[in-house]
Amino acid sequence: MNETWVTLVGNAATPVDFRETATGPAARFRMAVTPRRWDREKQLWADGRTSFYTVWAWRTLAANLAASVSVGEPLVVHGRLKVREEERDGARKTFVDVEATAVGHDLTRGTAAFRRVLKGEPALTDPAHRQKQAKEMASVT
Repeated sequence: MNETWVTLVGNAATPVDFRETATGPAARFRMAVTPRRWDREKQLWADGRTSFYTVWAWRTLAANLAASVSVGEPLVVHGRLKVREEERDGARKTFVDVEATAVGHDLTRGTAAFRRVLKGEPALTDPAHRQKQAKEMASVT
């Protein structure tokens, strides 16, 4: 079966929603992608219409997303495109999802420090542990 693979470059529009499920960790967030084009007449960059995608991740990628991504951060997402239609409130709606296989920060917009997760060290990817660390850091300053 042929699948459609996409690479999105944009920003995290929502916090990562991390959950433990019966089949393992799962995470999702919304990503905003806004094309920019050079307007020759105005001699300025112009933003196009923003598209929003729901990004899904599973297992280790899900846990690492929850520990690494915050709203507004620039990201590059690579994965399988999934388009689905549902009926809501009497209207037919189209949803575009990406089942991520890789996610990283967009280093054209900033720097990042990579931390390898060791199999015996789940605290590095545990969202509850990350929130606890953030609270501890806030109380120190």
